[in-house]
Amino acid sequence: MSLWQKGLKELSDLIRSGEVKPSEVVLSFAERTGEVEPQLKSYVTNLIEEAVEEAKKKDEQLPKLEKIPSLYGLPVAVKDNISTRGIRTTCSSRMLENYIPPYDATVIEKMKAEGYILTGKTNLDEFAMGSSTENSAFFTTKNPWDYSRVPGGSSGGSAAAVGSGIVPAALGSDTGGSIRQPAAFCGVVGLKPTYGRVSRYGLVAFASSLDQIGPIGRRVEDTALLLNVIGGKDRRDSTSADAPMEDFLSYLGKDIKGLRIGLPKEFFPEGLDATIKGLVLDAVKQLEKEGAEVVEVSMPTTEYAIEAYYIIAPSEASSNLARYDGVRYGYRTKDYKDLEEMYSKTREEGFGAEVKRRIMLGTYSLSSGYYDAYYLKAQKVRTLIYRDFMEAFKQVDLLATPTTPDVAFKIGEKTDDPVQMYLSDIFTVSVNMAGVPAISLPCGFKDGLPVGLQLIGKPFDEGTLLQVAHRYEALAGLYSRFPE
Repeated sequence: MSLWQKGLKELSDLIRSGEVKPSEVVLSFAERTGEVEPQLKSYVTNLIEEAVEEAKKKDEQLPKLEKIPSLYGLPVAVKDNISTRGIRTTCSSRMLENYIPPYDATVIEKMKAEGYILTGKTNLDEFAMGSSTENSAFFTTKNPWDYSRVPGGSSGGSAAAVGSGIVPAALGSDTGGSIRQPAAFCGVVGLKPTYGRVSRYGLVAFASSLDQIGPIGRRVEDTALLLNVIGGKDRRDSTSADAPMEDFLSYLGKDIKGLRIGLPKEFFPEGLDATIKGLVLDAVKQLEKEGAEVVEVSMPTTEYAIEAYYIIAPSEASSNLARYDGVRYGYRTKDYKDLEEMYSKTREEGFGAEVKRRIMLGTYSLSSGYYDAYYLKAQKVRTLIYRDFMEAFKQVDLLATPTTPDVAFKIGEKTDDPVQMYLSDIFTVSVNMAGVPAISLPCGFKDGLPVGLQLIGKPFDEGTLLQVAHRYEALAGLYSRFPE
């Protein structure tokens, strides 16, 4: 097996044992990148050549180290809405096409302290608004299993990069499913941590009460390793929780006997694709054979999650994106008569259609006379969704659902119908509304395309999620399959 076919944790063990050098690891991924990336288009900024040079320096430093950090010499890609000092961070938008941050996000600082090597900044839907990576201002990333299909979104570049084997792991961000949905479409593992588990300092804001950075990897153990590094309280992020950090790798390999898994009936509606439903229920049956107990639960407010989400998220976006006005940084129109025209033309030219749509939706929801009818009511629904989860967790330890209602769709198939695009997040948005953790991992294939199983956990109980996901992954063994 080539080094590029191995996961992050496997490669970490090989470097720490002295069996391979960082340069050998990174060169293997560089060769794979050269073969695949021209068609895949997962990187907005490809830094693989710089990564090879950095790995050679790491080779020289390795013998002098008393203790080898957990990510030492390991290549990781980063979604291009996470600030990297001195490296372009575009959010896949013309508005920030030439923006170079003067600081690192907290997650980048933490990974640097553990010796990681950045391979590039990955493509996304502009400002993380989308479910297909077709809303990027630059190009559409392809699905590694079928180049005619989308990789999902908004972290489509990160998921496609990991799924194709050009990098063993990547960081994404998840506002309504943006880590889990592309992970499902690309056949990899994606973890959305509890809101507040990982610092958002340096993440370019979309919807501040929903956004969360998380890891994408080939294996469950890869996401556990990255969460160990990036999690924890950060004084620079007021929403960062002071929850105790654990060694999440210690949960892997544990027995799942006696754990109670809930099947929320609202996540298995009439009309759900029979193959998707069958694969998810088969996965749960395998866990049941391992000693887990399966219980049906009801979460009646789930049906309102999409509607409430598409009021709250655009409302926060319209507020957050007000800063892009052409005055202080970012794109500015070249031709204008006065300040007002400069504002309007800058935003007209700098933002794409989907971003404009969401700004208008949000501004309308927050406007005088409509605030109570829309935004306030949506926040009340959000509270009910949270209560549904907490009631369910009185009966069970975690929930199992499909990640998506179907497999990856064709490029261009849903671009003319935003509502159909929004509905592809139907099983993921309620998790963000409640702030709870969830993981997506492969549970089979439909027509040669990956299908995702979603496990949802109690707040700050990522350990149990990883424990159960790891047990299922070992039973299914799907991580060794790569797109041809």
